[in-house]
Amino acid sequence: MSENDCVFCQIVRGEMDSEVVHDEEEVLAFQDIGGQAPVHVLVIPKQHISSLAEIGDVSDGVAKRLLEVAHEVAKKMDVAESGYAFRINNGPDSGQEVFHLHAHVMGGRKLEMP
Repeated sequence: MSENDCVFCQIVRGEMDSEVVHDEEEVLAFQDIGGQAPVHVLVIPKQHISSLAEIGDVSDGVAKRLLEVAHEVAKKMDVAESGYAFRINNGPDSGQEVFHLHAHVMGGRKLEMP
C-alpha cells in the first residue's frame, strides 16, 4: 500500500475527518471509528511506516514519542489510573487491518486478552 492510498496518511494530510485527541509534529492520536472499548484511541507516527517490522525507519525519538503519547492520551481520557491496554497488531494474522503502524490505547472497562 502506498502512502497515497493509506487511510491513516489521508488523516494526517487532513483529507479525511477524524476526532483528533493529540497532534504534534511527528505523532498523531485519534479516536478509532470502530472502537472496541469506551476509550479506543489510535496513536500513529505521521511518517508512513507499514508495520512494526519497519520501526527502524523512524528515529528513536519518534518511537519513544509513540509510547509517551500513548500514556498522555490515557491520562487525557481518564484511564491512566484505572488501567489501559497498549497494543500494536503486526501483520494480517494479528488483526492488523490498516497497514500503517499504529498503537491502540484502550480502556474504560475491564479488558481481557483475546
